[in-house]
Amino acid sequence: MYRIVTVKERIKVPPENFGMEVEEAVKKSIEQKFEGLIDPRLGVILAVVSVDEIGEGRILPNDASIHYDVTFKLLTFLPELHELVWGEVIDNTEFGSFVRIGPMDGLVHISQLMNDFVSYDSKNAVFIGKQTRRNLKEGDKVRARVISVSLAKQQKIGLTMRQPLLGSLTWIEEEKRKKKK
Repeated sequence: MYRIVTVKERIKVPPENFGMEVEEAVKKSIEQKFEGLIDPRLGVILAVVSVDEIGEGRILPNDASIHYDVTFKLLTFLPELHELVWGEVIDNTEFGSFVRIGPMDGLVHISQLMNDFVSYDSKNAVFIGKQTRRNLKEGDKVRARVISVSLAKQQKIGLTMRQPLLGSLTWIEEEKRKKKK
């Protein structure tokens, strides 16, 4: 889920940015410090939305930088348990499918792909359901549910597609057509 969070932090502006306007220098320092980081509480920090308050600058001994107490907003992405997500299959391996959901990738384990016996065609990197003959290949658009999130040491997002109206969007459209008949 995308969120905008407010953060209060002391920001260090290095001497090479002293020629800029204070707001611009502070925003640049925040971007360099935070953008692209993964925080277990906030998720992936995508962008600095705004700089709301800048306190008075302080110079500390043995440090040429100026330190400001700043309040700012960040755009973050943190998937939540049971959240529905849309994504694209970016890689199939013998143990499951990796799905790109926003700025992160999640794994749909082979046991969570569909309610069918699933075989993996390694030559074509495709999963095929034994009874349904449904297949899942790289590039397919999918809808899945988040079943686990761990952003501590390694970033892991577990997904499932074994519930009604989840899976490849072509499967979902197929189900809808069958129900109309």
